[in-house]
Amino acid sequence: MIPRILQLPEDESLFLFGPRGVGKTTFIKSLPYFQQAIYINLLKAQEENRFLRNPDELTAIVHGLGNTHRHVIIDEIQKLPKLLDVVHDLIETVPTVKFILTGSSARKLKHGGANLLAGRAFVYHLFPFTFTEISNSFQLDHALRWGMLPKLFEYDSDEKKQKFLEAYTNTYLKEEIWAEQFIRELSPFQYFLQVAAQSNGKMINFSSIARDVGVSDTTVTKYYAILEDTLLGFFLHPFQHSFRKRLSKTPKFFFFDPGIVRALLGLSSVPLSEHTSGFGDAFEHFVILQCKQLAKYYRSEYRFSYLKTKDDAEIDLIVERPGMNTLFIEIKSNKAVQSTHLKTLKSLAGDFGACEAVCFSRDPYPKKIDTIRVLPWQQGISEFFTN
Repeated sequence: MIPRILQLPEDESLFLFGPRGVGKTTFIKSLPYFQQAIYINLLKAQEENRFLRNPDELTAIVHGLGNTHRHVIIDEIQKLPKLLDVVHDLIETVPTVKFILTGSSARKLKHGGANLLAGRAFVYHLFPFTFTEISNSFQLDHALRWGMLPKLFEYDSDEKKQKFLEAYTNTYLKEEIWAEQFIRELSPFQYFLQVAAQSNGKMINFSSIARDVGVSDTTVTKYYAILEDTLLGFFLHPFQHSFRKRLSKTPKFFFFDPGIVRALLGLSSVPLSEHTSGFGDAFEHFVILQCKQLAKYYRSEYRFSYLKTKDDAEIDLIVERPGMNTLFIEIKSNKAVQSTHLKTLKSLAGDFGACEAVCFSRDPYPKKIDTIRVLPWQQGISEFFTN
């Protein structure tokens, strides 16, 4: 097993959220106290039915624990949101027992009036691999084409990786969306996923997407909310500040993994070529994901956005860091960054004032161009998001 960065406290109850396939169960089973814990997997129909019929069965189990059992792990808690009422009561009445509650969807919890334990359980997130976790075996071409889901690293052929990603997207549709009755019709949502993948990392035009899919603007908004709630992606909102230039107010949307985007577009079998727009888009997507994921592990108070003015000047990533200057990041897939590549970054950073401007690229050497540090992307991400 490849060790994960995430560290969970042993003496607290907690939620562990993450999309399907990021390794939550494998991670939980690697915890030093797992062998002494009570483990309940709600993906198993027998277990789900047992606690669906009688949620108070959990109370009886906890009250029957001996001294060697101090943790109760419930996998995929969103399958039975009402069970959280019992967990809440047990946290209050049996404080020596700690609960680990994993989930791949927050939608049923958020929209079903579920008891989220009112701060009595910490919240953690697990993501696909970061480049720092697989270090010596990391290959950028693999990450951009196939993504970073742990299962992919077990396959030794492109055909198996492609089949896995195809199965993943189908499983998501059936288990996370259709089976949970988040939508009434599957076909429009399937088409929406393709259109959303085409728009990955771009400013969202809800009306245009609605016309392409053949649904209302409201339905498209709902579809994006489903993706966000089931942890398949996130909105990157525009930077809000008393900036002298008028800024865009339209969000972007990013899927949680580059390989999923290519699978939805039917491009998994097609290698990415350098010096193409597709390669540049995939590289920018990958770097943004790595920044956000590592920040969540190490610097959870950071806030991310992007900046675009009304005259189309754009900065890929803005990071607001409490107690420090705002970080402006330009992402370039070039191997030899020149001053001409940094005109927009220099201009907007100069207008803003108190900020730190950097460029993450595939340039193998760190250098400084005027006031801007240009860093190999691995060095830049490690410096700003893991220290």
